[in-house]
Amino acid sequence: MGAYEYAALDRTGRQRKGVAEGDTPRQVRQQLREQGLIPLDVSPVSETRTGPNAPRRMRFGRRISASDLALITRQLATLVRAALPLEEALLAVSQQTDRARLKSMVLAIRSRVMEGHPLATGLAQFPRVFPEIYLATVQAGEQSGHLEEVLDRLADYTESRQQMHQQALLVLIYPAALFIVAMGVALGLVTYVIPTVAQVFQHHNQTLPLLTRMLIALSAFLRVGWPYLLVAVIAGSIGLYFLLQRPGPRRRYHRMLLRAPLLSRLVAGLNAARFARTLSILAGSGVPVLEALRIAGQVVSNIPMREAVDDATRRVREGSAISKALGNSRLFPPMTIHLIASGETSGRLEEMLDRAARNQEQEMQALIETLMAVVQPGIILLMGAMVATIVIAILLPIFDLNQLIAP
Repeated sequence: MGAYEYAALDRTGRQRKGVAEGDTPRQVRQQLREQGLIPLDVSPVSETRTGPNAPRRMRFGRRISASDLALITRQLATLVRAALPLEEALLAVSQQTDRARLKSMVLAIRSRVMEGHPLATGLAQFPRVFPEIYLATVQAGEQSGHLEEVLDRLADYTESRQQMHQQALLVLIYPAALFIVAMGVALGLVTYVIPTVAQVFQHHNQTLPLLTRMLIALSAFLRVGWPYLLVAVIAGSIGLYFLLQRPGPRRRYHRMLLRAPLLSRLVAGLNAARFARTLSILAGSGVPVLEALRIAGQVVSNIPMREAVDDATRRVREGSAISKALGNSRLFPPMTIHLIASGETSGRLEEMLDRAARNQEQEMQALIETLMAVVQPGIILLMGAMVATIVIAILLPIFDLNQLIAP
């Protein structure tokens, strides 16, 4: 039995869409007719379909949100741990969501499981939703007979990633709002207030203060040339984006981030935490070490650090220890390397990787909070300095008013 997306007309002529299960599209059409619907299109659910009748939301293969992935993973882990058969657990998960895309995706996975395929094969139909770490971990859990434990690990992993993402957004919202307000106030004063001041004194022949003249010139430029400035900013942003898509410039940019005084700690720490957490999940799920290193390297976003993981994988294949192979690059934090070495020596690699990930995450959280504690007052001071400069430029001619209008 498979999952099919359908589009049909009801008795009022209104189009309805949904997901139904059946052995064949013909059977699904018959079910729709029995419900008083006129079927227009019945198509099997699959992310890789590209035909003209493919449902739009599946045709483009968009990802689902991290919160949705964490939710369905936790639900599935809970139901499997409760000894519910896998196909029934998937059906229950599909019934607990009111989002059509999630429902159709889970039912498509269930249809593959009911055909006798492993769960990992069903998940592989949606590569943009389930990353390789997800597939490899589930496959290892099925082979070892500990799927419920693996799903619990994945649920913890996805929930922690979602929590870190939400914390990062919350931390960045306030400084971004402050910056936007500051720029808006400054542009408003320069664009509307300064021209008024210029009109007041334009009939006098005396020279205005330098600061006032500079702001008047800036105001005139912004009022006339803002379309050109906007086009230049957009074109520059697009050009920079495409430039960073090229391997050479992108690698140099990532290398520069690792050399920056403060950003280097942040970039290296975040990537090291992500790598250690992923490797811990994979190693604890029974994935072979070399395969786990290869997959964990793919979650590292910084190119030089990813290349260091690839080089370490080759060294481990030749017999080197993981800690020594990673330490040769001098890109990963020393604490992470020491904890991995301790885990290899004591035979508790998974536990030490998890501890390394937690240490790095806590350190990065403290660093981000410190940066925000400095940035937020800095933005307020910057806004105050800009407003003060504009106010002074307005007041200077007023202070000299008697001299400007003297006969």
